[in-house]
Amino acid sequence: MVKRVVSTKWIVDVVVELVGSILIALALYNFALMAKFPMTGFSGISFILYRLFKVPIGLSTILLNVPVAFLCYKLLGRGFFFRSIRCMVLSSLIIDHVAPLLPVYRGDRLLAAICTGVIGGLGYAIIYMRNSSTGGTDFIIMSVKALRPHLSLGKIAFLSDIGIILVGGIIFKDIDGIVYGMIINYIFAIMVDKVMYGMNSGKVALIVTEHGHGIADVIDQTCGRGSTIINAHGGYKKKEKDVVMCACSTKQMYQVEQGVKQIDPEAFIIIMESNEVLGEGFKNTRVAENK
Repeated sequence: MVKRVVSTKWIVDVVVELVGSILIALALYNFALMAKFPMTGFSGISFILYRLFKVPIGLSTILLNVPVAFLCYKLLGRGFFFRSIRCMVLSSLIIDHVAPLLPVYRGDRLLAAICTGVIGGLGYAIIYMRNSSTGGTDFIIMSVKALRPHLSLGKIAFLSDIGIILVGGIIFKDIDGIVYGMIINYIFAIMVDKVMYGMNSGKVALIVTEHGHGIADVIDQTCGRGSTIINAHGGYKKKEKDVVMCACSTKQMYQVEQGVKQIDPEAFIIIMESNEVLGEGFKNTRVAENK
């Protein structure tokens, strides 16, 4: 019974959520709050309540989350719901009780904005990678992701948070704050996408050659990657050709190039960037899935 409740995956999830929550707390309390940035999501609303009425940020975040959490429960599934509730409570407690014990940055606002975006984006990203969230607009973001899987999390988050930044800036009459808030929001989006999808990124090579099988063999020998041979027909000389398609990491692409030159120095090679590669040999990051 204990093994079923406290599994290795559960321990890893909690540790990752703890690390992510600490990073988020540092970004929000130790950099953003003292710089008086209008922040994104429910954190932004909590910041407004804190500055107006001194309501603890973590407490107001939990209270704001309750109705949204239950509205999104059915769409996101039980597992994601309970992981997010756990992470939300954890991050809220750290913001209210741990972050105040740490030093607060009181320097340049631009540097504070950059640190907020980088540290907070990293924290959110590693939590998303465990198919969890900190609640708030994360529930809304993940719901949109579940409905529209082709959209990236960073882009959904960026669009959903612009309104809250504008409201915070208008209430406190801080035009510079709105600009800084936009910068933070943009860095959040970039960090989330780079951390989550960057590890799945790579390169794709299309190799036009008359020695398709030989090149496929040398790719397998040099970097252990599989390839696909496509039969093609030249448009100019009308000759039969092979097109060898291979997806690999950026580092392995150099090995592929050298191997191709050994087999066929006259091969025509097209190398393209790939934002995400899924399948055998590549890490598969799943978010906002019920299963």
